[in-house]
Amino acid sequence: MEQYKEINGISYTLVGDYYLPNLLPHQEAERPVGVWGRRRMDYLKQHRRVLFTNLLTSGGLNAHLADTDERVREMYSRLVAQMAASEGVTEELKARDQLAWVGRMNNIVARAREIVYNEVIYV
Repeated sequence: MEQYKEINGISYTLVGDYYLPNLLPHQEAERPVGVWGRRRMDYLKQHRRVLFTNLLTSGGLNAHLADTDERVREMYSRLVAQMAASEGVTEELKARDQLAWVGRMNNIVARAREIVYNEVIYV
């Protein structure tokens, strides 16, 4: 007995004694999705339901989230490094005055996170 069948352009899979239609397209191997991809998914679920459903049913949700995660990780690390360099937050400052270094780095990280949210995640 055949495991898979295709009739009129619809593929079916044998499950027990019945052929069930494959409603979702064949998906590529799943790529890992990090924290930024999960935040994007939460935003899509809550505020962009149609786009989320379209990506989910077309099989492109994982690829979209993984691409977003990679893009944001690169952008975030680049922004933090550039802001730290432009504001003089160096290892020398860290050795001299740790509290000032922590305060400035927290400020830089918060601004970089806000930029990433507004430019990539909430779009």
